[in-house]
Amino acid sequence: MLEDVEQMTTETVGTRPLDEANRARTVRLAVVEDESLFRDLLRLSLAQHPNIEVVGAFAEPNEALAAIPDMGLDVVVLDIDLGDGMNGVELGIRLRRLQPKLGVMLLSNHADPQLLSSLPRDVMGGWSYLLKRSVTNVETLSRAIEGASMGLLLFDPELTRRTRPRRSGPLNQLSPRQLEVLGLIAEGHSNAAIARKLDLSERSVENHVSRIYTSLGVDATDRTAHARVMAVLQYLEGSVTIAE
Repeated sequence: MLEDVEQMTTETVGTRPLDEANRARTVRLAVVEDESLFRDLLRLSLAQHPNIEVVGAFAEPNEALAAIPDMGLDVVVLDIDLGDGMNGVELGIRLRRLQPKLGVMLLSNHADPQLLSSLPRDVMGGWSYLLKRSVTNVETLSRAIEGASMGLLLFDPELTRRTRPRRSGPLNQLSPRQLEVLGLIAEGHSNAAIARKLDLSERSVENHVSRIYTSLGVDATDRTAHARVMAVLQYLEGSVTIAE
């Protein structure tokens, strides 16, 4: 579906191979947003993408929790702040436990990517974190949705630009180029897309990714945990976000 993920055909996300059928399919999603104007903005922004079908929109989390499991969705888009009661993170966790393959995209006005690193491990993978002001960027929005549907863990490019390694931790073992590559992985880019962005050969990017996995202790052969998800999780845990 997306240029940035279309080359990941040799990897496995969760238990699903990223084959041609996965890339060409229409992503079915629902929106949960308590502000009616922003809910309409989301629907309009999502309608610009030919491979995204919005099949439902909800203002109230309990209503969404009751209806979504029967809708055959690939992704649910959740505002983190849904007013009183259940927030978007709690709703996402409950939905994922009902539907383990459901992708979740979280929306927020605030930059707090550490929310993803604090998710329970039984629902890890298949989450995107996007700032609300990015929803009019169709490329960023659609990449976040597709990444969530494919079981990846990714977040808003604006957050990677404001992320720095902690003074002590595994990220300090990485070179500046490797940190750059890891940041692009965290944004949901494939190796081929990273190569284009950094003007490198795809083989060079593959070598960087392999060294990143080794430095972070990520086992790329472990089919029970997607290597990209584990690397991004360490990126989140080993970083701090610089305030604007």
